[in-house]
Amino acid sequence: MKADDQIDTWSGRALLTDLYQLTMAYGYWKSGRAERESVFHLFFRKAPFQSGFTIAAGLATAIDFLKSFHFTEADLQFLSLMTGNDGKPLFEAGFLEYLRTLRFACDVDAIPEGTVAFPHEPLLRIKGPILQCQLLETALLNLVNFQSLIATKAARVCLAARGEPVMEFGLRRAQGVDGALGASRAAYIGGCAATSNVLAGKIYGIPVRGTHAHSWVMSFDDEREAFLAYAEAMPNNCVFLVDTYDTLEGVRHAVETGKWLRERGHEMVGIRLDSGDLAWLSIEARKILDEAGFPKAVIVASNDLDEHIIASLKEQGAKINVWGVGTKLITAYDQPALGGVYKLGAIRGDDGKWAYKVKLSEQAAKVSNPGIQQVRRFRSDKEFIGDGIFDVETGVPKPFTIVDPLDSTRRKHLTPETAFEDLLVPIFRQGQLVYQAPALVEVRQRAQTQIGMFHSGVKRFVNPHEYPVGLELGLHEMKMKLILHARGET
Repeated sequence: MKADDQIDTWSGRALLTDLYQLTMAYGYWKSGRAERESVFHLFFRKAPFQSGFTIAAGLATAIDFLKSFHFTEADLQFLSLMTGNDGKPLFEAGFLEYLRTLRFACDVDAIPEGTVAFPHEPLLRIKGPILQCQLLETALLNLVNFQSLIATKAARVCLAARGEPVMEFGLRRAQGVDGALGASRAAYIGGCAATSNVLAGKIYGIPVRGTHAHSWVMSFDDEREAFLAYAEAMPNNCVFLVDTYDTLEGVRHAVETGKWLRERGHEMVGIRLDSGDLAWLSIEARKILDEAGFPKAVIVASNDLDEHIIASLKEQGAKINVWGVGTKLITAYDQPALGGVYKLGAIRGDDGKWAYKVKLSEQAAKVSNPGIQQVRRFRSDKEFIGDGIFDVETGVPKPFTIVDPLDSTRRKHLTPETAFEDLLVPIFRQGQLVYQAPALVEVRQRAQTQIGMFHSGVKRFVNPHEYPVGLELGLHEMKMKLILHARGET
């Protein structure tokens, strides 16, 4: 089932926002600025997990949200009851009437899901009436931040597995129902081969996999009886959990049941290890399976795995074929949030011309980039070699010079003949969807292709190589002028 086929869970979610978005919207309306054209960019400042890259995800969910964006009568009734410090209505009736007829009318451009992205690059660019752009901020950040975070974690776990299948087993530990569904979707984008989440499988078309729990074994008098009963019930789905009592003895019991299955024309899929010394146990289990005539039986491992543990098990020579990763993937255990932000880049002045905006900070990384931004990714024959953020209004000079936003002395020059692609593509025009979202399996494949186009150093878990990303020279110089002007130095 495609995502578009699911029940419309986003209809009437305009109140999925922070109150200050509504108070600002009211201020824009009250001051006559509600329709002033503006441009906002959604981006993050630092890759999660000390990673050298991030996987963009959540766009299809954001599209569903934007397609149905409106305020219901129940929303307006709720807002009409809100009061200020003086006990009087927070919003005038005229503003609520304005919201009643409000329909999404913005242009949206975005980096397609599954694309590798880097700090300061806009994942989304929203252009339209400033009141509408403002109201969209919180929901878009929620949807894109979370799924990009989980997709990135999944990509790292899959890199550690070195091409072996990773199963996402995190539903029971996920942060609520919405979090579980979004995370299962994002984990698949990041490279997971399947999920245990049956509802996610139904909604998104993700392959669903699962075996049995310790409780199944414990419900019988002994392990042999439990395995045999499971084989009789599901002869085509037999992966036996072998560590309920004695792990290696459990492997031998699985072998006995595997022989019973083989006599009846079926084949045991494998075993699962869920505790103990996974490296040693997998090596010993492999010996037992091979000696018994089951060289193709897989060994599945679970038990609070993440990319670092998987990498360590690989180094120890573990004989594990399939990796079941739950809590530390579904919750992004070591970093629970992607610090995505949403900043104003430009607004139409009274003269009809664009006025570019910049936010200052004592921290250089928090100084925003001005303009109406696009990202150009350059490539050689074999790999991507650098990204430049440029302003679409002023155009792109040749040759193209990338300036590091945190160190202007670091520059990369690209010749005119260097191959490139512009990453942001049209999604909505004046509120109308113009983008055909690819199937989720295509998004997953894009992520794999993208990851494969980066130097291995970018994908290291420890001290990854810093991929060249920066502002185009002209945009950098414009930013410096705006900063100096804002500080009263020009």
